[in-house]
Amino acid sequence: MSTISSKDQAGAISGPTALSAREPRVPAERLVAEMVPPPRFDSVRFDTYIPDPRQPSQSAAVKALADFAAGLGGAHATGAGRRGLWPRRARRPAEREPRGIYLDGGFGVGKTHLLASLWHATPAPPERKAFGTFVELTNLVGALGFQETVRTLSGHRLLCIDEFELDDPGDTVLVSSLLARLVAEGVALAATSNTLPGRLGEGRFAAADFLREIQGLAAHFRALRIDGEDFRHRGLPAAPAPRPDEEVTATARAVPGASLDDFGTLLGHLARVHPSRYGALCDGVPVVCLTGVRPVPDQATALRLVVLADRLYDREIPVLASGVPFDALFSEEMLGGGYRKKYFRAISRLTALARDAGADLERR
Repeated sequence: MSTISSKDQAGAISGPTALSAREPRVPAERLVAEMVPPPRFDSVRFDTYIPDPRQPSQSAAVKALADFAAGLGGAHATGAGRRGLWPRRARRPAEREPRGIYLDGGFGVGKTHLLASLWHATPAPPERKAFGTFVELTNLVGALGFQETVRTLSGHRLLCIDEFELDDPGDTVLVSSLLARLVAEGVALAATSNTLPGRLGEGRFAAADFLREIQGLAAHFRALRIDGEDFRHRGLPAAPAPRPDEEVTATARAVPGASLDDFGTLLGHLARVHPSRYGALCDGVPVVCLTGVRPVPDQATALRLVVLADRLYDREIPVLASGVPFDALFSEEMLGGGYRKKYFRAISRLTALARDAGADLERR
């Protein structure tokens, strides 16, 4: 469990809480226990993924992943396989099929849905399979140390990594080294990734970049290409217009547990909270209310906002906001640069959460 500062608890009694008043502390054991698909993906399965009939690669990916999960039925079923009587080399003959799979596609085609479905379909108890974003995995190494992270994960049957961060060379080397150790212990891998800086084009696929950056691990991965358009915008209306300040504030006061923050103040607070704590920052909040949303001032701030958007989306927390619409958050320079895929993902996710907030208001 995370802990929240006393000033936040006091604020919850007198009115809306403020995310910018929260100072969560997340113990290392929570980081390990939370390496499961986020709440938004608790109930997803292969049969809940609806392939676009115009994109045959989507149906092909579902079948390939289901077969991959079925093939993981033996290794590390109890975590005791690596301490058996036979020498390690004798127990791990050369593999006929790669023990890793990489989902290659643009944002919004359902890669995380499929990755979570693979986690659910893999025949192993939850404590013997792990699911997390690249950032969450690097945070785990930071909390536990490299060797302890290897020890903690080496008995797993599967490790799923969502949004492998190719844009940070140091972290890429760190995680690649970790994965090499886990592969040697027989852990199966599955991953998605972002796009390297300078590699432009939102529809561009990242498999070549991914396989090159992980170098020695590339032979362990089979790439599955998933074509398609952003499902969050298929047939949906345009993003809802921002709300007036008064409506946002009134909603925050009317909904028990809602948060209310000035957008600029919240951005400043994110700079003082480690991204590993952004999930805990949102604990217990049913709706996030923001006033004065405006374009982010710089790339460091923008990247922190991307992480917060991911955590809000994972937890299905609606966002009600005043100010500029979410598609005006990032400058043209940002949207044309190497991190554009992250920014478009954040816009897409925040827009979806704004729709959720609008639907909630209509039901009231």
